Order: sequence, then structure tokens, then C-alpha cells
Amino acid sequence: MTPDAVLCFVLVLLVPFAAAGLALMNTGLSRSRSAAHTMFASLLVLAVAALAYLVCGYALQMHSGSSEMLAALLGMLSCGIASMIPLGGGSDRWRLSACCASTAYLAGIVFPLFAHSVWGGGWLSQIGFLDTGGAATIHATGGLAALSIVWILGPRRGKYVDGLPAALPGHDAVLVILGCFAGLVGWLGLNCAGAILYNKIASAGVVLVAVNTILSASAAALTAALVTRARYNRPDASICANGWTGGLVASSAVAAFASPLAAALVGLVAGAVVAISVETLDLRLALDDPGGAISVHGVAGVWGILAVGFFTQGDWLAQIAGIATLLGIVFPVIYGANWLLNRFHPLRVAAEGESTGMDLHELGAGAYPDFVTHHDDSFSR
Repeated sequence: MTPDAVLCFVLVLLVPFAAAGLALMNTGLSRSRSAAHTMFASLLVLAVAALAYLVCGYALQMHSGSSEMLAALLGMLSCGIASMIPLGGGSDRWRLSACCASTAYLAGIVFPLFAHSVWGGGWLSQIGFLDTGGAATIHATGGLAALSIVWILGPRRGKYVDGLPAALPGHDAVLVILGCFAGLVGWLGLNCAGAILYNKIASAGVVLVAVNTILSASAAALTAALVTRARYNRPDASICANGWTGGLVASSAVAAFASPLAAALVGLVAGAVVAISVETLDLRLALDDPGGAISVHGVAGVWGILAVGFFTQGDWLAQIAGIATLLGIVFPVIYGANWLLNRFHPLRVAAEGESTGMDLHELGAGAYPDFVTHHDDSFSR
């Protein structure tokens, strides 16, 4: 192996930390009676995604001028992360079997086909579309999958009373913040490995990618804190954590091509966009997304794609073509498949299962057996 290939391999080994970060954040932002279910679903989704990618995904994605095994390894982990993103939107009500079926389709068909167009020498790469570490292929795709799941599942019981949203806060902010730290490690691996493997960045350029990734996340978290401080008179920990992750997502498009100042500006906008989007989706559009997956990965991912045109030498038309492909082709294909699956195998758990909690209903045991978890004798609890 060449020195660049060795470095890339080491960086790819950091990528599972991104999956761990997402799992911790989704779990902390879910209800306590669904905590074990959310973590277990994350593990199952990664397993199903790896096997689906092995069976047909890699053959569809292919690769362009890169190490075959490294491309396969990074692709397998990337499609697993993309498949985990909808879990945040479907928290507290998405059945395990339905999660696995939806993942098999996303990881085996949708992700690799779109990834081929961006990273595998397909038409988007040929017209100059740029995506360092997966803002489009992983995060925007996963965010749109989350939108389709949230739309089909509908809101959690008790979320909207007389048309107004009730507060159903996550149960553990510590897990959420811990997920932010783990996510940073994973994103450093993801962005740096993607820069080497897919964007032909020399190993010396990896330092810039890492710096830009950290700056984008930092600016986004601080901006989210300022926005929530202005809106609610105090910073909101969960939205600030989502802002941090939104900054990581946006950096995944521009980290290899932007200056450090530009990366910080990209993160600044991402943090504000995520904070505003979370509130807008909840209050205005009645989309119940407990983990903020649509805002963090979908909205921030699209912003990152656009930012390539603002802050780098990237081709504006190519970036807009990528967004149009996501919205006009990828989303309808994902939504249509999940809608069809829902007709034959309902995605949502039965009402009694949601009331009892996903842990007891689908796993037979809770995450916290020594503590009392709340049931739906009061929907607001």
C-alpha cells in the first residue's frame, strides 16, 4: 500500500465513531422508554446496511481510480451512516422490522446509485459536482429518507394537541453531548478519507480538511447557542448539539476546497439554519422529528452543497444539479418505496406499543430497569 492508502485506511477506521455519535444523539433525544430500542435499531441498521451493500450496493456504486477495498470499506460505512439518520426522525414509533426493510432498500439501491453519480465517475462528477465527505451522498440522502419516514409515520401520540405542539423532550442530554464528541472524531475520519479517496487530495491536504471540519462545527454550535438564547432567553442544549452536528454535515461538502475562514462562515450559517429549521418543522409544518434528522442532515446538507458554490471555485450549476437530483429523483424514490412498504408491512408500531414504550413492546426489557420510566397516562410526560 502507498503512504496515502495507509493514511486513508487509518482515517476510515475512525468513521464508526460517527455512527456511534449518531446512535448516542438519537437515543438521548428519544424517550427513556425507547432508549434501548433506539440503540439496538442503530446496530441492526448498520448490520443490514453492510450486508445490503455487499450483495448489490458496491456493484452499483463502483469507484473511480481508487483502491477497490478501501472504496468498499468506506462505502459500506457511509451507507450505514446514511441509513441511521432516519432513526432520529422515526424515534419512539418506528418498528424494528420496518427499519431493517427500509434500510435494505436505501443501502442496497438508492445510496449506491446516487454515490456512483457523485463519487464513482457518474454524471454528476463528470459535470464538476463536489462533495468532500458525503454532505450530498450520505447526509442529504439520509435527511430526505428521514423526511419520508416522518411524513409516513405521522407524529407521536400526544405531540400535537388542538394543533399546537406539546413538549416531548429527550431523556438524556448527557448522551446527546457525548454523541457530539464521538461524532467529531468520526467526521474527521469521514471527511479526510473522502478527500483522499474520492477527491484526490494529497495527504498533506488532510490537515486543512481537519481544521475546516472543526471550525465549521464550532461556529455552528456557537451560532445555535446565540439563536436559541435570543429565542428562549437561554441556550437550548439539544438544539446546540444539533447545530454542532449540522456544522459537521455542512463541512462534509466544502472541507477539502474552502479556506478556514470560509469553513467557519459555512458553519455559522449551518448553525442558524438548523436552529430555525428545527422550530419551523415542529411549529409550522407539524413534522415530528425527535432527533432533528431532517434539519441536521437534510437542510444542513443542502446548505453545504450550496456553500461549495459560494466559498470555493466549484461550479454553481453542478451543485444545483446535485440538489435538483436529490429533491426531484432521490426523495420521490425513497418516499415511494417506503409508502409501498407501509401498505404491506406497516412502519408504525401499534398504539399500545407506543404507549408502553418501544423497549418493552419490541425487546421485552427497558434500558433502565432500576428506574421508573413514564408511560402515556399523561401524554406530555
